[in-house]
Formats: sequence, C-alpha cells, structure tokens
Amino acid sequence: MTALVTEIEFELPRGYVDHEGDLHRTGVMRLATAADEIYPLKDPRVRSWPAYLVVILLSRVVLRIGRVTDINPGVIEGLFATDLAYLQDLYNRLNGLAPRTVTVSCPHCERTHEAEVALLGG
Repeated sequence: MTALVTEIEFELPRGYVDHEGDLHRTGVMRLATAADEIYPLKDPRVRSWPAYLVVILLSRVVLRIGRVTDINPGVIEGLFATDLAYLQDLYNRLNGLAPRTVTVSCPHCERTHEAEVALLGG
C-alpha cells in the first residue's frame, strides 16, 4: 500500500524577505482540503475582490517559508510576483488542478504532439 503524500517541500525562485530583511526561500505546502477551498469564499476580502482568493488559499496551505511559520495573508501579500505565481502553480499541481497533457498522433500524417486535456468541468 502506498502512502498519500500530503506535504511537499519547495524552493521559491526569489524568496520571501521578512520584516527583519532576512531572505527565506525554502518552504512546505500541504494538500488542500475541501474547507480550504470553501471557507475563503465567505471572507469579505474575497467577496469584494475575487482575485484575493489566491492569497487566502495559499495562507491556509503553506505551512512555512524558511523560518517563518505564521503564514498569514500578509506574508503571501509580501511575496514577489514570481514567487506568488510559483506557489499558485505548485498548488494547482499538488491538488491535481493543473492541465493534463497527453501525447496524441495525427491519424493522417502520424506525427505526434502534446495536447492539453481539459479538467473536469473545465
């Protein structure tokens, strides 16, 4: 029987600079639960600005960045754009939300190429 991997280590491309000026690049993210996806929808910041959902989601599933273990929306807001995009992509891949690609071949010329398969409901 295989164990389910619920946490993954990561290294940020740029790194988080804390209030003391220290740079933190490595961290840990856990798998999202249904609650992680549902509860932020009730947050007034998300209701008034839907793009803020990613900040709340990541603050719930990122367990630490370097020595910083109190990951709150302010920490996520303080990330460089590159690092935010990196964590969004990691979140999607870890939780099976990244687009899937398959190798397909043309029935006429028999050349192969990669094609993206839509997610359920996508």
